[in-house]
Amino acid sequence: MYEHSSTHPADSTTPTDHTAAAGGPAEHRRSPFRRAVVRRVLPAVAAAGLGVTGFAGFAHGTPAGPSAGATKLTRDTAATATTVSARTTGAGSVRQAAAAADFPTWGTRWVVHATADTGSPAVGMINKTAPGQDRITADYQVDTGRKVCEGSACSTFMAHLTGPVTGFLSVVAVDIPQDRLPGVPVQGGGGQPQPGGSRQEMLNRAATWLTANNGSQVPYSQAKVWKDGYRQDCSGYASMALGLPTPGTNTVGLATDRSITRPIALGELKPGDLLIDAAGDNNNRHVVIFEKWNNDAHSSYTAYEQRGGHGTDHRTLTYGLPGGDAEFKPYRPVTFGD
Repeated sequence: MYEHSSTHPADSTTPTDHTAAAGGPAEHRRSPFRRAVVRRVLPAVAAAGLGVTGFAGFAHGTPAGPSAGATKLTRDTAATATTVSARTTGAGSVRQAAAAADFPTWGTRWVVHATADTGSPAVGMINKTAPGQDRITADYQVDTGRKVCEGSACSTFMAHLTGPVTGFLSVVAVDIPQDRLPGVPVQGGGGQPQPGGSRQEMLNRAATWLTANNGSQVPYSQAKVWKDGYRQDCSGYASMALGLPTPGTNTVGLATDRSITRPIALGELKPGDLLIDAAGDNNNRHVVIFEKWNNDAHSSYTAYEQRGGHGTDHRTLTYGLPGGDAEFKPYRPVTFGD
C-alpha cells in the first residue's frame, strides 16, 4: 500500500520553472608544512560556567548534566581539498586522514539525524564517551540553508555519513577550518533560502529532491529508498519533507493518522499543506505538497510531488479543485500547530 507507479490520471498540467551540540576539547599539533587555522569554540556549556569534564550529557544543544569549572576550547586545524591536517591523539601520536571523505571530529555526543535537517529524528551519535573519539566518512553533503553554530564555528552544511553511523551530521562537528567538507560533492544546489519557520523548512526539504540526483530529480520507485533513507514514491517523499521517520508512511497513513495530519477546507490551504487521494490501491493513490495559489481565483496552485514516470517535480496542478480530480482532499500537518 504505497501509491501509483504511473502518471496520475488527469495529470496534464504544465511544469513551472525550478529550485547539535557538542562539547569537549580537541587538541592539535600545528604542522610546520601547512597553514594552521585556529577556531576558538565556546559552547553554551562553557559560556554558562559549566566545565568540559562532564560534558558527555550534551546532545544537539540540550544540557543533560553540568560539571564545575568553565574552560575555553581551542581548535587548531589545517586542511587541504583532499586531505585533513595532522593532529595529535590522546597518546600524543599523529594521525592524518587518507582522503577527503575521511575526517576527524571534535567534542562529545553529536547527534546524527535521519535527514539533512537538525529537526529530524536521531539515528545515532558520535563521540559518545570521549571528545573526538570517532572519525567519520561522508559521500556527499547538503546545504540546508539553515545555519548551525557552536561558539564561533558555524555551517549550513550537513554531511551524509557512511560511517561509523549512517545518517546526517552537521559539518560544525567535523574538525576542519572550512564551513563545508573539502572535496566532498554537494547535493541540493548551491544553498537554499534561510527557513522562516516549519512550513518553509518543509518546502526547503521538498526542494532538495529536485536536484539531489547529481543535479537531477530523484527517480520514482515504490520499492527503492533514496540516500536519505526515504522511499522514492509520493508518500515517502512527503514523509521526507515532513521529517517523519524513515522510510516514510504510506498515503493512507498520511490521510488517516491524526498524529500526522487533520482534514481542512480547500480555502484554508497554506504552504506545506497536503492534498491527498487515499482511495483505491497503490496504482492510483497520490499525495502532493501545496506551495502557493497561482491566482486570486484559486483555479490552480503550484505544488511539489513525486510522480510515476518522472520523479520529483515542482509544477502547476488542479488536483482537488473544481474541475480537477475530486478524489484529492486537503490536509494540514499537525506539526504546524494551527
